Amino acid sequence: MSKIGKKPILIPQGVTVKIENDEIHVQGKNGSLALDILPSVAVEIKDNQIFASIVKGDKQSRANWGTMRALLKNAVDGVDAGFFKELEIQGIGFRATMDGNNLVLSVGFSHPVKYPIPEGIKVVVEKSFIKISGFDKYLVGQVAAKIRAIKKPEPYLGKGIRYKGEVVVRKEGKKAAGATGAAA
Repeated sequence: MSKIGKKPILIPQGVTVKIENDEIHVQGKNGSLALDILPSVAVEIKDNQIFASIVKGDKQSRANWGTMRALLKNAVDGVDAGFFKELEIQGIGFRATMDGNNLVLSVGFSHPVKYPIPEGIKVVVEKSFIKISGFDKYLVGQVAAKIRAIKKPEPYLGKGIRYKGEVVVRKEGKKAAGATGAAA
């Protein structure tokens, strides 16, 4: 039995959920999302709650049951409150600015890097922090990962783009040759 799949999802006020054919449409104040219902999972709405149940008892169906419930919960939370990630830029001369719908990063390359912001995502730049928010959890995480991949934090000086609170394991640099008593 799935521990996650059994839990009902409470529909907050201001959020509407409709089931049409093999799709679930979730709409709220932040936007609207459509999810395909995974195979061998049944979804129903009762008393302002969403219930996911299993149709067959094989291993893949049980996995789909928990996954479907998690996707539904993320969709309901996203259109109601939204999701956000925060990135931090570290390095001398490294900075980010917004140019229309593009994020412009100056992170040590010979040219500034432009990253187009997808529809449904809002990006705010404050000093050395990039705040990414939106109603689709997958898209917010994907945009944050792509921005971080432009200049990952390197292990010697720690310069680059990292998630806020991310710990970068630092490596020790090279030792001086004369300090170990090498023959002169």
